[in-house]
Amino acid sequence: MRKVGQSDQKRRGALKGRPAPQQRLPAAMGMETPPLDERIGGVIRRIRLERGLTLGDVASAAGISVPMLSRFETAHSSASLLLLARICATLGMNLSTLFSEVEQTRGEAGLIKTSDQMEVVRSGTKYGYTYRLLSHWPRRVFEPFLINIDKRSKTYPRFQHQGTEFVYMLRGRMQYRFEDKTLLLEPGDAFTFSGYVPHGPEKLLDDDIQFITMIIYPE
Repeated sequence: MRKVGQSDQKRRGALKGRPAPQQRLPAAMGMETPPLDERIGGVIRRIRLERGLTLGDVASAAGISVPMLSRFETAHSSASLLLLARICATLGMNLSTLFSEVEQTRGEAGLIKTSDQMEVVRSGTKYGYTYRLLSHWPRRVFEPFLINIDKRSKTYPRFQHQGTEFVYMLRGRMQYRFEDKTLLLEPGDAFTFSGYVPHGPEKLLDDDIQFITMIIYPE
């Protein structure tokens, strides 16, 4: 396993040098790409729900019936460009944005083999933490790490950062501090919390602690 330096001040989790080799997998993964109507309908439905709109809201504003809009979303019927433009206007986007979203729904995937997963340096490294980066995504929307802590560590820092953090315990038990609360985390436990709140291990109860943590950054 290779070790790569990292600057927390410049960018938390940003690697110096080349990122871990990540195999970009075919979007279809051996399967046929869904039909265009199905992908268009899926995008319309997703964006409608993200906007908090009902079928009736969009259908009324676009001047079509609810059943017709439902058929478009479920790919049971095809919409003309004119109707798509009206639906897009209701959703606050144009046709070019719609088709851009449709292309992105083909998906992205990446695989980093265990031998290529890099050990990186973060703020906890000087306290005895080891971090193995499990993914290097083109857009920094999340960072997953496999973390090991040795009980010989006597100092446990507090962390604060943007986004939401998810911790899943794999091995060992520890008391974990979150703001003014102390929680017991054991193998199989899952803990999700706001990263801007001070947090970190309070006390290690076993010699070998291992867990996966994922930081999801706001867009």
